[in-house]
Amino acid sequence: MSITRRTFAKSALALAGVGIARPARAAEITLNAVHFTPAQVSYARSFLAFVAKLNERGKGVVQIKVRGGPEILPLGQLGDAQKSGLVDIINCPAGPYLNLVPEGEVFSATSKTPAELRANGGFALINEIYGKKGNAFVLAHVDGGAGFHIFTVDEPARTADGSIDFSKLKIRSAALYRDFLEKLGASIVVQGPGEVYTSLERGLVNANAYSIAGYAGFGWNKFTKYRIDPSFFQTDVLISINKAKWDSLPAEAKTILQTVAIEYEAESIAASLKTTADEGKALIDGGMKVVAMPDAQKKLFLDTAIQASWSRLEKRDPSNIAALRAKFG
Repeated sequence: MSITRRTFAKSALALAGVGIARPARAAEITLNAVHFTPAQVSYARSFLAFVAKLNERGKGVVQIKVRGGPEILPLGQLGDAQKSGLVDIINCPAGPYLNLVPEGEVFSATSKTPAELRANGGFALINEIYGKKGNAFVLAHVDGGAGFHIFTVDEPARTADGSIDFSKLKIRSAALYRDFLEKLGASIVVQGPGEVYTSLERGLVNANAYSIAGYAGFGWNKFTKYRIDPSFFQTDVLISINKAKWDSLPAEAKTILQTVAIEYEAESIAASLKTTADEGKALIDGGMKVVAMPDAQKKLFLDTAIQASWSRLEKRDPSNIAALRAKFG
């Protein structure tokens, strides 16, 4: 081997050894996250399944580290924590976020699927609003498809025509459906999930409004033995990320996050419907009785739910109503 060839070979080996011959890959990014229910509740389990899927797909690029649930940050503080950048990603319903983004109401009021809203521009519109008001970017509307029910301690009283007499109920409610339940004539106590067990135990309320999925995970079925049908609204659980953090991510990380989120969004809806059916059956097998409304009351009940949601949104901030109705209505 000539001196020239020998020198070139040594130089090539040296460059390979110190890594100068190939560009270095960016360091793996870790995002922190908090979920809104205790770990044993189905909504938290669903979010952890999303995280596992993301972390598998995002190896070497982007990972999510889950810090915990309401023991880390109470439900009512999640939106502000994300807006300030204290938390990168939250798994949280739109309802507790309404003080920041009242337009989040549309996730529960709409009958359209997330896929339809992505296709018609609804998701792009809501993300423009979330970005401005909440410094957030919504990655996915997960665990959808199912609605909320009213669960009662005692068999609901009836009026002369056989309708449910809501005036006899003092219902624990989330902020999301307070106005609707008040329009039915019920008395309302707005509380986070962590307070409900004690309220039922002490008789401070005689009813509770929540989804079937996750209900038994809180132990509330120990007190509430009746479920009123039909359900109302649609569950509005979102996975969102601080927008400033989102904007700072490299394109590869964004692509992985959004791709996995959309995949999981569809998977979670199917899983949510199955979980609702399975957990609903388990509640009935455990002694819970289903109470159905007469057809006339059922129609009024569902119409009132939709009207209450849009009315409250318009009252809080009418500026985006027309655009939202065009996409979500």
